[in-house]
Amino acid sequence: MVGVSDWHVSGQGRDAAPPPVGRPLLSLTLAALMDDVHAHSGAVYLLTPGEPVLEMAVMAGLPRAFAAPWERVGLSAPIPVAEAARDRRLVWVSGEEDMARHYPRIAVVLPYPFALAALPVATDRATYGAVFVTWPGSHPAELSDRERDHLTAACDRLALRLERAVEEGRPIHPEPDLIAPASVATVAGTLGTVEAVRMVARLPYGLCALDLHGRISFANAAAADLLGLPVSGLLGTQLWATVPWLNDPVYEDRYRAALLSQQATSFVALRPPADWLSFRLYPSTNGLSLRITRARAVAREGPAGFRHADTGTRLVTISQVLSLAGALTEAVGVQDVVQLVADEIAPAVGSQALVLLGSQAGRLHVLGHRGYPDPHVVERFDGMPLTEQTPGAHALRSGVPTFFDSRQQLERLYPARNSTPDGMAAWAFLPLIASGRPVGTCVLAYAEPHPFPADERAVLTSLSGLIAQALERARLYDAKHQLAHGLQAALLPHSLPSLPGIEAAARYLPATQGMEIGGDFYDLVPTGGEGATGGQAAAVIGDVQGHNVTAAGLMGQIRTAVRAYTTVGQPPGEVMSSTNRLMIDLGTELFASCVYLRLDPAHGQLVMARAGHPPPLLRKPDGKVRVLDLAGGPLLGIDPAATYPTTDVALPPGSLLALYTDGLIESPGVDIEDALAGLAQRLSEIGDRPLDEVADSLVEHSGTAEQRVDDVALLLLRARPTS
Repeated sequence: MVGVSDWHVSGQGRDAAPPPVGRPLLSLTLAALMDDVHAHSGAVYLLTPGEPVLEMAVMAGLPRAFAAPWERVGLSAPIPVAEAARDRRLVWVSGEEDMARHYPRIAVVLPYPFALAALPVATDRATYGAVFVTWPGSHPAELSDRERDHLTAACDRLALRLERAVEEGRPIHPEPDLIAPASVATVAGTLGTVEAVRMVARLPYGLCALDLHGRISFANAAAADLLGLPVSGLLGTQLWATVPWLNDPVYEDRYRAALLSQQATSFVALRPPADWLSFRLYPSTNGLSLRITRARAVAREGPAGFRHADTGTRLVTISQVLSLAGALTEAVGVQDVVQLVADEIAPAVGSQALVLLGSQAGRLHVLGHRGYPDPHVVERFDGMPLTEQTPGAHALRSGVPTFFDSRQQLERLYPARNSTPDGMAAWAFLPLIASGRPVGTCVLAYAEPHPFPADERAVLTSLSGLIAQALERARLYDAKHQLAHGLQAALLPHSLPSLPGIEAAARYLPATQGMEIGGDFYDLVPTGGEGATGGQAAAVIGDVQGHNVTAAGLMGQIRTAVRAYTTVGQPPGEVMSSTNRLMIDLGTELFASCVYLRLDPAHGQLVMARAGHPPPLLRKPDGKVRVLDLAGGPLLGIDPAATYPTTDVALPPGSLLALYTDGLIESPGVDIEDALAGLAQRLSEIGDRPLDEVADSLVEHSGTAEQRVDDVALLLLRARPTS
């Protein structure tokens, strides 16, 4: 951890005399900085030696628990303090909407109104860390020039002192946080005169004082009576941890909201069996005052009529947020994102229906929907221009979420919507912004009128940021997936030629890991032949190293070359040698295995050449299968002088030749010889079934039908009488 603990911060330059030993530089710098710009909390992060990691060295104004998820962060993390250090610039977040739009992971955990500035602690030579400070939500939307100048100057001075510490080899350590809770033993002294204490005791409602950690430092008799515990049982404890019926995260959340926003917050809670109490928190920079009264409105109207806004209950808990964020990172394709939003996010926020819209070429397109039994209800969104005056298009254009508590509220702004009702009564239109770019809109619909209080809007806005990032990744994955499959389909034969005397079938299965594209290939090329009574042909199967776009591209070049050399009449050995030299001339670092053969079914002959490829299998008419031990040479692309001898093989009518790539027989933990023997056994037992059934059976029983670490190619050739 980087830190300095033996200088006092002065407003002078680098040549100023060092402060006395023992003065905490980081703490004093932070305290002075916060005082200069009237911030109410902040922290200093310092770069860990030898690691791209920022660690919190000191925090002020709030308990460190508020920033617990970010005590140690990587420089590449999508949070303001890391961005400030990484880009060496000031990062300004004006409020909760700005935070939700640019840093949704923070906004989901801390959906409160506050402003934040993060700055680098850096010199021209090096970056030493970063600082952030926060203000209440009432701070203006723009950082003033005075605040900017004070922040920048303080961080520059701190950077110079840290640089000097490194040069002088001084030890650098973290410092104690700047939070000093009031002592329970001295509560009376902190309240002022005896008369002040007597006055508080006479009030008919409960009063408590809480320190920054939420611990009770004072409680009057009325508070103890309302809470049902003696004053001695309350002092020094946290309210939500001591009072059993307040043991709910939503009540602790109100305390966090009050401290971070520095705005009064409230909630109501039921004291069993039937007493509703109202709690109101008044924050300051050194703690909170709590007033407790009976909630007469709730008692009169009943809990069913009590609005969510008054309780302050968070719709999604922090644990749910972490779970949702983790699930979104695992979503692969667009439909995975739609399903996840429908299964987890919509129920968590009480929505009964949703539509996920994407934007392309200036129009909205429906990516998926749930909860609408009639699909025609959402069809009106598909193809809608972004210039259309609709809430979905407006949310995407403006980047601002829109909430409608009721149908009447929606129809006042968008009367045209009357003609196509969707049967719902409230809506949230959430723009999906990823990396500063709009990618779509998420529409959440509610079956009943639904109020959207500020904290719920903040949570929904933050969740939309997480959905946007997942959707952007998913759309990129789907685009790559479609490109890969299109490329693979273009490089492989669309169909095999129909030849007299030869029945053919082929299968190709991409690897299920990565981009689902590979370098395996096959082909069947008619060649004719002088004096032939049956159709002659050349066949090839091969495997380029790897299963990615590079391998697929090289595979296409090899297949084209083999066809060209076959067409000009080169014999099998020369075709292999010419293809080998071509691969070397291309300068690729990849290798390829291959089996090439010429078939003359009319005379029952095969001429085969092999380049480091698994041996073919030949099933004779009597059902016996043998592994063809072919002569051959090295893999293609290694030795420009390599030669490839050929082997003549008899192919009587009814014989079945199986050419395959190693993906068909290689499995983790299975010996290759055993796998080859198993393939031969299956081929022997299949019998004289149609060739397409044989191909399907071999692939299905190979164990590669669903999960494949490598791609698979299979080419079957059966000799038939040519009468």
